[in-house]
Amino acid sequence: MGKNPLRYVLVSCLAMVFSAAAPSAGAAPAAELWERWTAFDATSPLTVDHQAWDRFLKSYVVEATGGVNRLSYARVTGQDRQALAGYIERLGAVAVGRLSRGEQLAMWINLYNALTVKVVLDHFPVDSIRNIDISPGLFADGPWGRTLIEIEGEAVSLDDIEHRIVRPIWKDPRIHYALNCAALGCPNLLPGAFSAANTEALLEAAARMFVNDPRGVGFDDGRLIVSSLYVWYAGDFGGSDKAIIAHLKRYAEPPLRAKLGAVEKIDDDYYDWTLNAAK
Repeated sequence: MGKNPLRYVLVSCLAMVFSAAAPSAGAAPAAELWERWTAFDATSPLTVDHQAWDRFLKSYVVEATGGVNRLSYARVTGQDRQALAGYIERLGAVAVGRLSRGEQLAMWINLYNALTVKVVLDHFPVDSIRNIDISPGLFADGPWGRTLIEIEGEAVSLDDIEHRIVRPIWKDPRIHYALNCAALGCPNLLPGAFSAANTEALLEAAARMFVNDPRGVGFDDGRLIVSSLYVWYAGDFGGSDKAIIAHLKRYAEPPLRAKLGAVEKIDDDYYDWTLNAAK
């Protein structure tokens, strides 16, 4: 049979679109500063109330000893769903530029995690957050590109918080241990809220927890296998295998640090996108 000219053109165009839209292996959004959110007040006495989020986490995070924290999405009551929505709404009314840097960072981390939990609850049950394809675009994957809140008149998405605000302003690789993506491969969702007073301690503890967990670092017949976070965001961890391994050594417990001592390269990476739901 001869080719249908219209069908041939349509298929060719779709192939070009798919090719252009497909990200390269290991690609992750760049940290591109949203200048709008750089203002802060170093002497500000203002604080943000995160008690509602703290109560929610203490009620529904199931802690694991030396393992993956999970969230009891199925147990969340209607009243607590409303409390979570109210907390997020109150954060939307915060005058971010009038806060100190410490208050800002705690607010952005808590907001990111609370929005992530809410979007999962809004679509639960679901096997993976990547199945919540509400981001704009024909080939959307997950909810990260969808604007989920308005702050000071600006529509803000999860991608905005992570890649346009937190990463470029703070330039701290430990941010990746704090922002939770509701997946088993992700660093743990902690059972309490971040605050200006506890953020530094929580970031250090979360880094140590993840690096020393098989999700973060492991070996297979002498080959170094790391979380894909270190590959996707290699630039945040120094931009090379050597720099990433140095970061891992900083937080590794003595047995792991000894195994990392003679390692010079990363052999493979792994990430589990299964939802972090409590069984």
